Amino acid sequence: MNENKPASGCPMHAAAPAGDAAGQWHGAQMDFSNAMSYGDYLGLNQILHAQHPLSPNHNEMLFIVQHQTSELWMKLMLHEMRAVRAHLRADDLPPAFKMLARVARIMDQLVHAWDVLATMTPPEYTAIRPYLGASSGFQSYQYREIEFILGNKNAALLNVHATTPEFPLLQEALHTPSIYDEAIQLLARNGLPISEARLNADPSLPTQADESVQQAWLQVYGDPTRYWALYELAEKLVDMETAFRFWRFRHVTTVERIIGFKTGTGGTAGVSYLRKMLDVVLFPELFALRTAL
Repeated sequence: MNENKPASGCPMHAAAPAGDAAGQWHGAQMDFSNAMSYGDYLGLNQILHAQHPLSPNHNEMLFIVQHQTSELWMKLMLHEMRAVRAHLRADDLPPAFKMLARVARIMDQLVHAWDVLATMTPPEYTAIRPYLGASSGFQSYQYREIEFILGNKNAALLNVHATTPEFPLLQEALHTPSIYDEAIQLLARNGLPISEARLNADPSLPTQADESVQQAWLQVYGDPTRYWALYELAEKLVDMETAFRFWRFRHVTTVERIIGFKTGTGGTAGVSYLRKMLDVVLFPELFALRTAL
């Protein structure tokens, strides 16, 4: 027998290395009676016990976890996007670029999350739907703030949150300039001519295409060496909106796959409503200028 031949089998079941006493493993700390553990730090007890299926159907756990994890990703997106807006306002672009790239990747993550929910078949969803009541993703206040911070403002949508603790937060988000509003202000501070009407536009209204803004972005794209930071900002915004469109598209296709054209639980027209949302353009001039270049 070759004594130098490595032992076969799983290393997790190998004999403890020399010096490891009973109840120890490779020097790892094992006693957390007086120290913060992994679960303590992450609040896993609260997170992992926050799923409360109402139906007897096995598949409801998937539905709950899918939406809870999406809300956690949206929480991170808002954390990043609020910081992006602040950095643009302060003319501090490098951190904003990193954060915008991160937001786009979070949206990619959310796109792929729909693949998991798409494993739910129509009969499986039908079995749990009566237990959902009128609850709907349409009522997500975090998604509402994401749309507001991206410039898709609609005061009427506040009504669904009127009786919630988050209503003041959403009111503030409605009246706060969007990330794109701040980008346009940045163009003006860099000497690019933006109309007074656009610079003084009511931030509570949805973004409207403006010819002076398109001409400013055309100037940036026409001389990227001179306007490199603004050019990079524009492309980061395009990346983010593209990722957001994929997220919306994957949403509508998953919903159609599972419930067809039934009315949504929250009272919307379901797939028909979601398809209309695909037509919303967040940064209109950045896409329109592609034709002009």
